[in-house]
Amino acid sequence: MSPEGMKIYHNPRCRKSRETLNIIQNHGIEPDIVLYLETPPSRKEIKEMLTKLNMKAFDLIRKEEKLYKSEYKGKELSEEEWIVVMADNPKLIQRPVVLDGKKGIIGRPPESVHVLLS
Repeated sequence: MSPEGMKIYHNPRCRKSRETLNIIQNHGIEPDIVLYLETPPSRKEIKEMLTKLNMKAFDLIRKEEKLYKSEYKGKELSEEEWIVVMADNPKLIQRPVVLDGKKGIIGRPPESVHVLLS
């Protein structure tokens, strides 16, 4: 594990998020757990997340969410505008996001977290 430590943006009601957390903990790691629906990440944190995930903001959006379908589907927003949308509506952020040092993954499927554990 990196000196910075591991962090998971976690939704305990989500089965994939719980499974990902269990895999991490079964490797003897206690990550920093961010309940991102209760404590939404700031725009700056979302930008850092995107850098570590090596993805664009639109790719981090949960497109199956009702809110996305009713308010944002088909809209062409800038990178910064999508970041604002996620900061204002954290339930639109894919979950779980796991960060470790300079790397990150989305835990879908949960087994993808093994990339950070090896």
